[in-house]
Amino acid sequence: MANLDLNLMVIFDVIMQEQSITAAAERLAMTQPSVSNAVARMRHAWKDPLFVKQGRGIRPTPFAEQLWRDIAVPLDAIKRAAEQQIFDPATLKRTFRIAVTDWMADLFWLPLRKIIEAEAPQVNIHAVPYTVNGENLLLNADVDMVLDYFEGSSGKVQSQHLFDNHFVCAMRADHPLVKQDLNLQCFASAEHLLLSLSGEAAGGVDKLLQQQGLNRRISMTVNHCYNIPKLLINSNMITTIPLPVILESVDSGQLIIKKPPFDLAPGPISMTWHTRHQRDSEILWLRNKVLTVLKHHLHNSICMPPF
Repeated sequence: MANLDLNLMVIFDVIMQEQSITAAAERLAMTQPSVSNAVARMRHAWKDPLFVKQGRGIRPTPFAEQLWRDIAVPLDAIKRAAEQQIFDPATLKRTFRIAVTDWMADLFWLPLRKIIEAEAPQVNIHAVPYTVNGENLLLNADVDMVLDYFEGSSGKVQSQHLFDNHFVCAMRADHPLVKQDLNLQCFASAEHLLLSLSGEAAGGVDKLLQQQGLNRRISMTVNHCYNIPKLLINSNMITTIPLPVILESVDSGQLIIKKPPFDLAPGPISMTWHTRHQRDSEILWLRNKVLTVLKHHLHNSICMPPF
């Protein structure tokens, strides 16, 4: 241990962050056999298996997790001293995997891409389908970030609130309900379009209606946002939806929005990452770019409904 190569510590740290030998090799610009050889040297030096296979990735042993905690502070100090001089987005080569729904990709992807082209042209952003269990995606190192709703309680993830997603009731401009008072009875009697990422034909609105002794007819469900405006504009259906999803059609006058006839709490939108990336300057750069997009590009897209 006294003569242990510090490079092994650096490789070990990246493997712990990525939870994958292959991903670590790509990030370190090394071959996979070279990283595997380094792992063999670590195992010999530390007398522990360190990593065992789990699914597509690897799982650290208890010894590896404790070692990572022990070296975090001194290794971070070394990395910070070096990164202050050498970190340059213009030379960054990395693929970030982000769990995101289609409507969040619609909001963030184009302005993010413009930033990347200007500042970090060798960075890739890959969208990972996001329906449920974003926490597991992070814990298993399947993604670098979740950018959407997030439910989880693990102490191994951290979230930053971005904005609150306000719900509206949307319908075509000449829908019969446009000129009526949208009370509970009218709402429940209408034909409804439901955005359901999980495929379940029920949601929070149905629970609220049931509390009032009412039910609604879910005439159609979709698992993506792309054709929601088209379906509403050309049918008698209405939907209860986050305002940003249909804002463009509202601004064009094709859709009308009304206040739902019940109190529906807005949904918090966050960006969430694993604590293994807390010290990662590249992830920090990405987080800052998400905040830049939010501040400078999305004011109208996440506005409060005019009720």
